[in-house]
Amino acid sequence: MEIIEKYFPEITEKQRQQFGMLQALYEDWNAKINVISRKDLDELYLRHVLHSLGIAKVLTFKPGAAILDVGTGGGFPGIPLAILFPETTFYLVDSIGKKIKVVKAISEAIGLDNVEAHQLRAENVQGAFDFVISRAVTKMPDFVKWIKGKVHNDQKHSLANGVLYLKGGDLSEELSTYEKATLYPLSHHFEEAFFETKKVVHLPIKKRAGKNT
Repeated sequence: MEIIEKYFPEITEKQRQQFGMLQALYEDWNAKINVISRKDLDELYLRHVLHSLGIAKVLTFKPGAAILDVGTGGGFPGIPLAILFPETTFYLVDSIGKKIKVVKAISEAIGLDNVEAHQLRAENVQGAFDFVISRAVTKMPDFVKWIKGKVHNDQKHSLANGVLYLKGGDLSEELSTYEKATLYPLSHHFEEAFFETKKVVHLPIKKRAGKNT
């Protein structure tokens, strides 16, 4: 927990309690349903919680915004961000039912009323959102196809609506066809070695005549 308070000292007591409950909850659920590797579970707050909150260092979600988390797995980045932005609605989807079971149970246990979780493929999600978030579930060209039609044009934020994607390594080839993509290195915000190659990719997406471009 100390690492969360280090970088987000402004969190409320309720948020502190919610973040603090995550370790025991994930340990309990991981014993039943393996959703996080043992190594990562031992460093849950660094590798999962703080990594997810890297998006919050790039953009503050506004009250009333709707965020879609695709391939959420055990609830990342959606659950940490939902704790941090309680007035923003988060829709967490994954194609694997047991992972969504964990997401629902943990969201309920810590009292998150701004999270909906569904076993769905991204292509089958209904509705449109301010941003689509994810952690490296696939290469960007495939991801953009998955979320076609899922981003609406009503701008509420300082960044244009679109994708906020957590990913590491050299992304030059993968993003070569996306001239408007912007990379935000997390090493600018977090000093731990884990974040040396980690980035948030922002890709604006506009919806025109039923299509995303």
